[in-house]
Amino acid sequence: MFEWVLSVIESWGYPGIFFLMLAENVFPPIPSEVIMPLAGYLSASGQLSFWPTVLVGTLGSVLGTSLWYVVGAGIGAARLKRWAARHGRWLTLSPSDIDRAQAWFDRYGGLAVLTGRMAPVVRTLISVPAGVARMPWLRFLGYTALGSLLWTLLLTGAGLLLEANYHRVADVIDPLSTLVVVTVVVVYLYRVVTWTPR
Repeated sequence: MFEWVLSVIESWGYPGIFFLMLAENVFPPIPSEVIMPLAGYLSASGQLSFWPTVLVGTLGSVLGTSLWYVVGAGIGAARLKRWAARHGRWLTLSPSDIDRAQAWFDRYGGLAVLTGRMAPVVRTLISVPAGVARMPWLRFLGYTALGSLLWTLLLTGAGLLLEANYHRVADVIDPLSTLVVVTVVVVYLYRVVTWTPR
């Protein structure tokens, strides 16, 4: 995967970074923990400039996750509740869960979006409840852009500082990302098995 990502960025430059980060947020085939440290490494070697690299990575990330906000807004709370009433076990949600989640999101949604942009799996999915809760678009965009910028800056900076040892970023973050993904799947399966409508 490293070689393919590296070849895309070397061949396409900034548009390649934008495309990879967009794709990572629409359907996470390639983690940003691989893309941005590689881009940072190329910045260290002089093939790219640091700040344009961070900027295009952030833009790709924001655009990709914004598509999920639109999906959430299109579904809406009412439709999601009807779906939960029929298929609640597979969503591990009841209509009352959606009401509670929406109230929580109305209160803490900005912080959830900001911090969620820096967590594996959550990074993409946090946009759906933001859309369902109809979080004001500009507020969502502001928190998303800030969280994406911080995460992109951290990963690109790590790649820049480590230069030829950029792969160490992924060596540390990839196992943590895998642990988060496995935990999410295990919790989901547990909730499906033990789910009772409330």
